[in-house]
Amino acid sequence: MPLARSIHDEFVALLGAADVLDDPVRTRTYECDGLTGSRVVPELVLLPRTAEDVAGCVRICARHRIPFVARGAGTGLSGGALPVAEGVVIGLNRLNRVLEVDPENRRAVLEPGVTNLEITAAASPYGLYYAPDPSSQQVCTIGGNVAENSGGAHCLKYGFTTNHVLSMEVVLPDGEVVTLGSDTMEQSGPDLRGVFLGSEGTLGIVTKVTVRLLRTPEVMRTLLADFPSVSAGGQVVSDIVAAGIVPAAVEMMDALAIEAAEGATGAGYSLDTPAALVVELDGTVEECEEQFALVKEICDRHGCTRLHIAGSPEERANIWRGRKAAFAAVGRISPDYIVQDGVVPRTRLAEILERIDEMGTDAGLRVANVFHAGDGNLHPLVLFSAAEGQTEQAEHLSAQIAELCVEMGGSLSGEHGIGTDKACSMPRMFGEDDLAVMRRIRDGFDPDHICNPGKLLPTPRLCGEKPGLYRPHPLEEAGLIERL
Repeated sequence: MPLARSIHDEFVALLGAADVLDDPVRTRTYECDGLTGSRVVPELVLLPRTAEDVAGCVRICARHRIPFVARGAGTGLSGGALPVAEGVVIGLNRLNRVLEVDPENRRAVLEPGVTNLEITAAASPYGLYYAPDPSSQQVCTIGGNVAENSGGAHCLKYGFTTNHVLSMEVVLPDGEVVTLGSDTMEQSGPDLRGVFLGSEGTLGIVTKVTVRLLRTPEVMRTLLADFPSVSAGGQVVSDIVAAGIVPAAVEMMDALAIEAAEGATGAGYSLDTPAALVVELDGTVEECEEQFALVKEICDRHGCTRLHIAGSPEERANIWRGRKAAFAAVGRISPDYIVQDGVVPRTRLAEILERIDEMGTDAGLRVANVFHAGDGNLHPLVLFSAAEGQTEQAEHLSAQIAELCVEMGGSLSGEHGIGTDKACSMPRMFGEDDLAVMRRIRDGFDPDHICNPGKLLPTPRLCGEKPGLYRPHPLEEAGLIERL
């Protein structure tokens, strides 16, 4: 049922009428994140301007047991910011200040609405940068990065968000404001900073983040190499790592992904190659030159058909522009697509890519592949046409691919998160005891289950019904299960 007018008035008294959206036309803007197949229009959208406003919104929600979902830029790809029909969305875009850059201690203090790329822009005058770099870094925000433990192309060498966040100011689901972690990442007791990172907004809302900054490398060397097959490119990746080289990044794209990206950017990728690798090394001049020569030798050994070395910062940026545009560019070759995210051992890349191709053929669908080859983080893009009635088979194929990653010794997600998209697949990766521990942790933070409900952990409702207005599951009506 709709929220009582008195509750609406409480939010207005806190934020002002202009920052409480209740017009269905305006609230519909927030009905989904980057996983557009699932849509729910929230009852209200709240637009706080300060951390105190956020805490005030959460306290009202806690007092009335109103479900709430925090939202940043809405670029997530797993349904992590999917609203609740009779709940509220708390938008964090207006908390977008860089509060401090401390070059001496190599850290920055940020509000959650600061975009990933803005962190490096603020740090670069001091010869520093922020290492995690999701493909959506121009628009995705640090608050969302914390929620999903985002990675990016350079996570092979430098790690994920969790390796670069020192501390966080967090509003807990009852409205209490706490600090998790410390400026040195050292703390006594349980690692609550680590528990919160990657919890997908189910344990609270981050309102301030202190991140670690790195010194900009002395030199970066980047090459783009074509190969006669995806398996040949995969073997290059294995041989590079086996040689003791840890590249800053190793990315691979197949022919479909190259076709889309090149059509969108004109970055200079070859349209007639089955696979391309982007390899980047960084460090001192001497170290890079020695390792770069070895990388080129390994590429030649595995039948490289074209090798282009970026000769300037502009050429390097152009190569990366092509790679980072791949997801959005797929819209050029397919009316609809689903971006999946899973991880396999690096040594099984060629095997799983062959299996994905077979699965796509069996389903009558094309699958484009662009991924972080260095750490086995796949991003298969299932191409389909909703107008032709292919949505259900595309969703089924996408779930099959994620679960295949687990079968091959990997995981359901490398950086996009579980959200609503893969919650029902969690039992494929975790036993009941594991899931029970996760639920107990969540209950410790949020006993009333109002903080981003229906995400991450499987429930009968989530796996048995479409999101939206709650209706009892048949097994619940029969008394065989209970709602969590």
